[in-house]
Amino acid sequence: MKQPELGKKISEMRKAKGLTQEELVEKCNLNVRTIQRIEAGEVTPRSYTIKSIFEALDFQGFEEDSASDNLSQSDFFIYFGIAAGVIYFFLSVFEIGFEIEFIGGKEEVSRYAFSLIKAGSYLSHILFMLAWVRIAGYFTNSFLKIGAWMMLGADVIWMVVDWFALQANFFDLGDYYMVKVSSFGFVYILLGMAFLAYKNRFSAIPLIVGILTIIGGFLMFTGFAAFLSLIPLTLAEIGQIGLMIYLSQKIGRNSSPDLLI
Repeated sequence: MKQPELGKKISEMRKAKGLTQEELVEKCNLNVRTIQRIEAGEVTPRSYTIKSIFEALDFQGFEEDSASDNLSQSDFFIYFGIAAGVIYFFLSVFEIGFEIEFIGGKEEVSRYAFSLIKAGSYLSHILFMLAWVRIAGYFTNSFLKIGAWMMLGADVIWMVVDWFALQANFFDLGDYYMVKVSSFGFVYILLGMAFLAYKNRFSAIPLIVGILTIIGGFLMFTGFAAFLSLIPLTLAEIGQIGLMIYLSQKIGRNSSPDLLI
């Protein structure tokens, strides 16, 4: 279905459901201006946006018919991001433990080995965040995109700084540790708020993940309570992986992904 017929169809369905444009955007995480332009036939929305709107309107007759629809059915990168999230979860345990020892003056592993662990932790987290950027595209969430890109930037910056501290000996890990922890805490707060934006559509799962991420981020941001943040952030990390798996199934996949070329 093309514009302007699509816009008219959405407007008719919305009115038949007794919904205002404001009520519809709350259900599908769009903004009012976007719905207004779609219904007026001014823009042709992407397939996943159409799908989100029709799901919010409980319409079951929509069939995707473009190349991007095939991608939405089999997005290998999101599965790759889930795997990266699991890898990050385990590597971060070793990274945090070794980092505390290094700051305390105990170097039980070589700096080279620790650098490799850090690189693996940072890179896997970067891939995990890129998958969230992808998810935010399928289920429109500009706040999540911003938060994920900010976390990507923090990962890259601190990965480089940590490498210089461990390999070039320009400074020690402890010299900037509190600044690094606080910066990550701030971004975690933003990510938690972004997950909460999905609560109206996906109920309890993003609500719990968002609250845990915000609490952990706040404790980390304070610096002095950073150690206490490990508990909520560990639970939040598990929840984020679970939420990504849940949302990947909502895209429409029922089996293992196929790599599209």
